[in-house]
Amino acid sequence: MTDHKVSLRYATSLLDSSIERKNLDTVIKDMEFVFSILHREKELAIALKSPVIKPKTKSSILSDIFQTRISEETMNFILFVVNKNREDLLLNISKKFLELKDEYLGILNIEISAPYDFSDDQKELIKKKFENTFNKIILMTFVINKDLIGGFVAKVTDTMYDASVKHQLELLRKQFLHGNVSLN
Repeated sequence: MTDHKVSLRYATSLLDSSIERKNLDTVIKDMEFVFSILHREKELAIALKSPVIKPKTKSSILSDIFQTRISEETMNFILFVVNKNREDLLLNISKKFLELKDEYLGILNIEISAPYDFSDDQKELIKKKFENTFNKIILMTFVINKDLIGGFVAKVTDTMYDASVKHQLELLRKQFLHGNVSLN
């Protein structure tokens, strides 16, 4: 079974159990914290992937880091993952859990790249447009990209919406090359 499928299975299991036990909010905060630590601390990720370090030592390390900072249920889940020798997938599992949580709650994360910062009114207009398009709660992140001339590029999951001037000029250039443009 591929790492992606295994991560999905574990993340789904954690999401389902937290919904069933009615402690989804707590587990979400825990997994956001776990993800941030595992994503930021590269040495920890290397240690978890190391076949030289025994699972008992890995459990001890993870307990030292997380035991007082996350709920007992989430800690038990992490120790279960280590017990199943899947600790190298903890980062992927936590990331997948957060994606599944967003899907369950009807949340869509969108990254908007533009050459300048948008005004609050512009941000609200873009947000409403995406809310109407996807019928979901939209969380937007704005990134300044000086390589763009104007307009913006929106990254929605694995799809890019390119409304940049650079892209529009490239489309126009292609139309001129293929003779599909009328100058009337």
